[in-house]
Amino acid sequence: MLTVLGLQGLYAFGSLHTGPEGVAITLKNRLQDLVLNRLVKVRIGPLDLGAGDIEMALGHEGWCQASEVTRERPKPFALKQTAQLRARGVSLAEGIHPIEIEVEVEGLGAITLEGEDHTANLKVKPGPVPCSKEDNYSPAIIAARQDFAEKTAGAALHHIRNYSFDPEVTEGNIENFTGVIQIPLGLAGPLRIHGEHAQGDFLIPLATTEGTLVASYNRGMKALNLSGGVICTVQDDHMQRAPVFVFDSAREARGFRSWVEGHLEEIRRAAEATTGVGKLSHVETHLASKFAFLRFNFRTGDAAGQNMVTRATFAACKWILEQDQAGVRRFFLESNLATDKKPSHINLLHSRGKRVTAECTLKREVLRDVLHVDPESLAYHWGVANVGSFLAGANNNGLHSCNAIAALFMATGQDVANVAEGSSGIIYLEQNPARDLYVSITIPSLIVATHGGGTALPTQRECLQLLGCVGAGKVRKLAEIVAGVVLAGEISLAAAISSQEWVPAHEKLGRNR
Repeated sequence: MLTVLGLQGLYAFGSLHTGPEGVAITLKNRLQDLVLNRLVKVRIGPLDLGAGDIEMALGHEGWCQASEVTRERPKPFALKQTAQLRARGVSLAEGIHPIEIEVEVEGLGAITLEGEDHTANLKVKPGPVPCSKEDNYSPAIIAARQDFAEKTAGAALHHIRNYSFDPEVTEGNIENFTGVIQIPLGLAGPLRIHGEHAQGDFLIPLATTEGTLVASYNRGMKALNLSGGVICTVQDDHMQRAPVFVFDSAREARGFRSWVEGHLEEIRRAAEATTGVGKLSHVETHLASKFAFLRFNFRTGDAAGQNMVTRATFAACKWILEQDQAGVRRFFLESNLATDKKPSHINLLHSRGKRVTAECTLKREVLRDVLHVDPESLAYHWGVANVGSFLAGANNNGLHSCNAIAALFMATGQDVANVAEGSSGIIYLEQNPARDLYVSITIPSLIVATHGGGTALPTQRECLQLLGCVGAGKVRKLAEIVAGVVLAGEISLAAAISSQEWVPAHEKLGRNR
């Protein structure tokens, strides 16, 4: 017996979706608890699809071929449950399309659903992302999130699903772990570094999707090596939090500054009581209007330290407010003077994270043989580019320090958003009497860590091991390595632009179209 029904009882109107993954629709059981014995066929506009052409996902189950549902292997279809159907490799034109779905249901026999729907972006409103309060990193809840994402978006997560480590290790790094994004990793170098902490030849892991980047850095490293290597120096090291205290007048704010200066030791004790690593170095006070901005500067060991200094500064401010500071009208733990995750002039001058300089005197013959440019041409180009930087109001008179910083950050588990502070840079060139070329870059706000954050994740830790930056006391070593790599990229790209080789190199190596 064939029963013909309208779509209302079992179809989710507005679910007809066409896109790169094919065509998808959603059934929703509004009738009663059912058992599906077989999906016979689906017709949508010009598409005539059999069970072998369709994938199905019932409820929170994973995807299967619709042909796997048989009278011998039926599937329960509970009241209010949804069933996703999709056909890969097909598409529909925009517009309204007739729909006919034929299924066999236990106890009811063959049922044909008829109606129409219009193509659109997926209209099914996703519910909350699956989450478990007991264990949100278990295989079961991760699979539920993956299935939820596939059903909601109509996309297949073939690669995102595959990873080689225990998801439990990501607790504290990410919530609602669903899978991994794999970024290509290339090796450049070795790079010879003469630092106070990084000494020797280092293979450099660079995670990037930009063609020519690894090759360009490799070329710059060759030039540095042939000129004796790169000298790297960490010149300063602080992490900040900048609260603000609001008063009734500028005079009261000025008096508060004097009070803070007179009680610095007590403030230091309150701050450092919250951490076994962080040390309060000094507190800057900046006055404007009736506001007193305090900039707390900490040393944070091998950690980047943003969370550490936030907790410590809060404890210090709590102590300040408890000292009967009746003139304080309002207080905010962060005033934006620390300028998290963005470049700023104050960090250009006073640094946030590590202030590190990389320098080298490039031999004239190396510039000619490896980089195909004369020192005079490179120095002249730098002067012209300085004018461009000034006109642009740029925070960096170099070319692309963020390329190295971002690639190394992703490889070694750094907070990638800190590329914003690291984008500031000061390039200097000078030709010496031997007609060789001294070149340096100072990165005033390089925020790196070898402990905490993403540095313990398995692949990121392996990259830190490649650099010899695992273990206590290695953070300045990593900062010196990053600076050396940045300088390699600056001289390589500058030479490519000066010698008119920039475009041909990208055409050869950087096109993935």
